[in-house]
Amino acid sequence: MVTSPQGVGIGLRREHFAAIEQCDRELDWLEIIPENYVGHGGVVRRNLARCRERWPVVAHGVSLSLGGPDPLDAGYVAELKQLLDEIEAPFYTDHLCYATIGGNNFYDLLPLPFTEEAVRHTAARIRELADRLERPVAVENISYYAKMPGGTMAEGEFVSAVVREADCGLLLDVNNVFVNARNHDEDPRAALEGLPYERTMQIHIAGHIEQGGRLLDTHGRPLVTEVWELFAHALTLTGPVPTLLEWDTDIPELTRVLDEADRARAIWREHAQGSAAPTARSA
Repeated sequence: MVTSPQGVGIGLRREHFAAIEQCDRELDWLEIIPENYVGHGGVVRRNLARCRERWPVVAHGVSLSLGGPDPLDAGYVAELKQLLDEIEAPFYTDHLCYATIGGNNFYDLLPLPFTEEAVRHTAARIRELADRLERPVAVENISYYAKMPGGTMAEGEFVSAVVREADCGLLLDVNNVFVNARNHDEDPRAALEGLPYERTMQIHIAGHIEQGGRLLDTHGRPLVTEVWELFAHALTLTGPVPTLLEWDTDIPELTRVLDEADRARAIWREHAQGSAAPTARSA
C-alpha cells in the first residue's frame, strides 16, 4: 500500500546503512537518490528493502535534466518507474534545472534562463515524465550562483509559470531560497513568498557555508538561525507538508543528523497543530 510521508525525514545515505537498521530514534520517512539504486543490487538494495519495512521512502533525482535539450533517457525512466513502484513512492521529485547537453553530464545543477520559451520547454518535459512515471512530479527551486543571460522574468515568476503550465508540484527548498536571496541581494522572505508555495508537496532544509563573500549550498552544516526562521515562515504558507532534513557532505554520525531532524520536527509539529490548510495567495 502506498504511504505518503508525513512529518520530518532524512536522506538515506551509505554512511548510515548499518546505523539506520538499528535505529530506535523517532524518524518519520526516508528519501533516496534513485541514481544510486537504478541498475544496482547488492547491499544498497538489501538495505533499502529493510528500511522499506519500517518507513515510507520517496525518491529525489539529480540527473534527469528536466530543462535541458537532450531527450529524456527512456531506458533510465523505465527503470526509475520500476524502482518507484517497488518502494511505492506516491510522487517523484527532481530539480528545475539542466545538467546535460549532447549526452555530456556536467554533474551539477545549472540554472535555466528565466524565459517564456524555457517555461514551455521545461513544462512539456515535466508532463512527459509524469506520464511515463504514472505519478505526480514536483520540481525543486535550485541554488544558482549566476543568472543565465536573456532572462525576462524573476525567479519566482519563472518557477510559478513552470509549475502552472506543467500542472506539477513544487519541492520548496528553503535553504536554496535563502542562499539565492543573499547572493543576489534580495530579501529571503520576499523571495520565498514569490514562489508558488500553494503547490508545495515537500520541503527541503539544509545547511550552507560562506566562502569568498558568497553562500554555498553544501548540505554539510547545521542550519543557521535565519534558515530555521525562514522554514517556520514557509510552514505558515504551505501548511504541514513533509519536510526533509538534508545532510549530504561532511556527513556526521546518524545521531547528529537525527538531532537536527528532531529540531525540525518540533517546528513542524507546532505549525501542524495550528494550521488547518495552506494560506491562499492573493491574486
